[in-house]
Amino acid sequence: MVLFNQIRQVKIVLVAMAVLIAGASLVVSHFLVRDLAMEEQKKMEVWAEAMRSLNNADEETDLNLVLQVIDGNNTIPVIVVDAKGEVQTSRNTDCDDSASLRALAKRWKQAGQVIRIDLDSGDYLEVCYDDSVMIKRLSTYPYVQLGVVLLFVVIAIFALLTSKKAEQNKVWVGLSKETAHQLGTPISSLMAWVEILKESYPDDTLIPEMDKDVKRLQLIADRFSKIGSLPEPVDSSLKEVMEHVISYMERRTSRKVVMVRDFPEEDIVVKLNQSLFEWVIENLCKNAVDAMEGSGTITIRMEKAGQKAVIEVSDTGKGIRKKDIRDVFRPGFTTKKRGWGLGLSLAKRIVEEYHNGQIYVKHSEVGVGTTFRIELRTG
Repeated sequence: MVLFNQIRQVKIVLVAMAVLIAGASLVVSHFLVRDLAMEEQKKMEVWAEAMRSLNNADEETDLNLVLQVIDGNNTIPVIVVDAKGEVQTSRNTDCDDSASLRALAKRWKQAGQVIRIDLDSGDYLEVCYDDSVMIKRLSTYPYVQLGVVLLFVVIAIFALLTSKKAEQNKVWVGLSKETAHQLGTPISSLMAWVEILKESYPDDTLIPEMDKDVKRLQLIADRFSKIGSLPEPVDSSLKEVMEHVISYMERRTSRKVVMVRDFPEEDIVVKLNQSLFEWVIENLCKNAVDAMEGSGTITIRMEKAGQKAVIEVSDTGKGIRKKDIRDVFRPGFTTKKRGWGLGLSLAKRIVEEYHNGQIYVKHSEVGVGTTFRIELRTG
């Protein structure tokens, strides 16, 4: 749980940094664009004044400076129309025909980007203009930068989670194999002692039960040894597997826990690694018993849906809060006072990576119970 809180904090910091960078970029760009727009407006006022001087000029007027100002505008799109709306001239636009220029001038005028020129003859001209290409690029740049920053954050978070997952996988695999190795020697010794006891006390009824428990330990060690490898699944009777698990759980749980079977008449055959898959069902049943605090009903339903075999394990326990449902399969997450929070994580890995299936919480309601659903391919 602590590990995932740390990862969550890192993700929050990365997102906060991205928002801060994007926000600062937007603010700076806004002021920059505003200042440039004001500067361009002043340039257009000078340009409009040059146009007024050109239209009011007589034979004695020196037009060198006026023409220099008019020809100096190479960036700001501008269209000059008369009082009747006819286009007089245009610069820095992609339009050639009069109709398109008039429509463009009308749009700029409606946006408030227009300067009126009063002529000496009593007539007037209107200088309609748009933002230059530079301002438009600067206006879109922050959003491009925001996208790049968000992409960087997503990649960073993905890399962080991937590295953490790989590290966790190595730790779990190492712990599992070391556990299996450490259990091997005492289990072998116990098996030998059980055989001696069988020969010495052939009529003792407790020795067969001891033998079953020793074999159970051997099965557990075998499961741990297979974690991290890819054991070859074989065609297995799903009904037999489920019956074996349920029988084992019934002998080792309180009589207040009722195990209900809801199986179809026809058997379902799927490719399984039986020992590992049995561990998944056992884990779900043990979690159900803990959730019910030793009293309630566990219903195990099995059916074939198309090309899938479906197993559902339902309990009448305390349920899972909605905000915790998405975290139940995360390593380290647990609502128990004692526990490592690895059971459901390993169950998910066994179902999805070893059996190409899917496991998820189908439904859960606080105070009512929880249903886990497993889907396996039958083809």
